[in-house]
Amino acid sequence: MGGLVEQLCNQHTLDAEGLKKLLLCDDATVISHLYDEARKVAVRVFGRKVFLRGLIEISNHCKNNCYYCGLRRDNRELQRYRLTADDILECCGRAYRLGFRTFVMQGGEDTVLNDDWVTETVSRIKSLFPDCAVTLSLGEKSRESYRKYREAGADRYLLRHETHSISHYDKLHPKDMSYEHRMQCLEWLREIGFQVGCGMMVGSPGQTVDHLVEDLLYIRDTRPAMVGMGPFLPHHATPFANEPAGSAETTLRLISIVRLLLPEVLLPATTALGSLIPGGRLLGLKAGANVLMPNVSPLNARSAYALYDHKDAGAMNSEDDWKELEETLREAGFEIAIGRGDNPLFQSD
Repeated sequence: MGGLVEQLCNQHTLDAEGLKKLLLCDDATVISHLYDEARKVAVRVFGRKVFLRGLIEISNHCKNNCYYCGLRRDNRELQRYRLTADDILECCGRAYRLGFRTFVMQGGEDTVLNDDWVTETVSRIKSLFPDCAVTLSLGEKSRESYRKYREAGADRYLLRHETHSISHYDKLHPKDMSYEHRMQCLEWLREIGFQVGCGMMVGSPGQTVDHLVEDLLYIRDTRPAMVGMGPFLPHHATPFANEPAGSAETTLRLISIVRLLLPEVLLPATTALGSLIPGGRLLGLKAGANVLMPNVSPLNARSAYALYDHKDAGAMNSEDDWKELEETLREAGFEIAIGRGDNPLFQSD
């Protein structure tokens, strides 16, 4: 089994059978070796730097009704909100003063926040903070919408593919959503010139190890700029309320495998991982991740952006929070990187 880790390190690829064996491996020595090698590759490419993205959760309105998500349109108990452009710019200004050089606008698929609103907001951010990257994570749109966002100055777009299995996708989404359209959106984003991020939930209902192998092969072959993987966590107001959470250990293993498949990829240690187990984000960094996304949204909005229950906001509100994170990372052998933090293979124009 150790030979599979060596092949992954040396050749940055494995076939489906090899990936499945690593995912099913119960040899603690082999898995520890996998983590160690992934960390070494991250250090070789990026040093000990951890890139920070200021996460701004702009709206919890969503037209979709995904079975796993607390923002689903049928969740009548959720107190809905949407930020104004001025709210977002205020968040950016506060985050910039702390040291952030990437802002992530994330939200449900809110039809009120139309293309004109998005492009104007992105343009204002880029005008006020020209040395910063803007990442959007606003779901499935038309090709024309994505083109407008890119022309307005957005640099990156995060759209989790969720699963590369059509049958599994259909278990997670209602019939008015389409696996084919999700994949089409990812292709459009690449064609338009975004630094594209994809990813999946780990342990989502109905997921098998073969599904995860399909995901890894898709990631290997499409070579995204970023991959976001976090454990499935249930929300009480969804059809999956009583489903078990995903595995932290499997999530960490996937982080290491993706790091070895794509050495230059940007890999977040996600909020969901930190919500599932104490110190989860730090464990993610030790397994090969190199991105953290502290929440810089307004205080009164954070609890309402309830994708799942018991969410750890991972908030950063002040210089003291920045210094505390800096010290935590330093003690673990990492350092905060000041800058946009681009994937070396997808440098900005």
